[in-house]
Amino acid sequence: MLKRLFQYFLQGLIILAPIIITIYAVTALFNFIDNILPASLGRVFPHWGVDQNGNPLKIPGIGFVILIITVVFVGYISSSFIVGRLVDLFDTILERTPGIKIIYSTVKDFFEAFAGNKRKFDKAVLVSVQDKEVWQIGFITGQDLEHFGLEDHVAVYIPKAYAFTGELYFLKKDRVRILPNISSAEAMKFAISGGVTEIED
Repeated sequence: MLKRLFQYFLQGLIILAPIIITIYAVTALFNFIDNILPASLGRVFPHWGVDQNGNPLKIPGIGFVILIITVVFVGYISSSFIVGRLVDLFDTILERTPGIKIIYSTVKDFFEAFAGNKRKFDKAVLVSVQDKEVWQIGFITGQDLEHFGLEDHVAVYIPKAYAFTGELYFLKKDRVRILPNISSAEAMKFAISGGVTEIED
């Protein structure tokens, strides 16, 4: 009886845990984004838009919607010639400012690697790092390593299971296999999950 109850508990945990964790993560992200606008307005206008306790007034969802619309609007107007030149100028200033350029360029490169014009995580590969018969999933992030004195090498990023961190390796090209039939998204999901997810055809 206890063994059967324990099996039911595990089955229920398998069903509920992913749902609860997903809802929690989405809700936490939504609340974080939704609170950005009221908190910012509270700092700029400390006597405007606050309740009797001094806390920023907010309508749930308004901050989220306004922020998303703002991001889309900035993306839209950045394609125009004049605004594009202003963005490039601002970008140049930030990348040449001591101290700030390290943070700015690192964050910019990170976002562009996933979604920008300089996408890097779009070539899923199998790599042999530790042993010639042991393979890991990785992503080619650099083809030209001549400035490191490694003409016949490529840069490969290998994500870690159950984390969004990873390690960068410089490997000889003969220890890297392209995965032409697996998308980069499926490969990333498979690697992060520790290999427990299924590859969709």
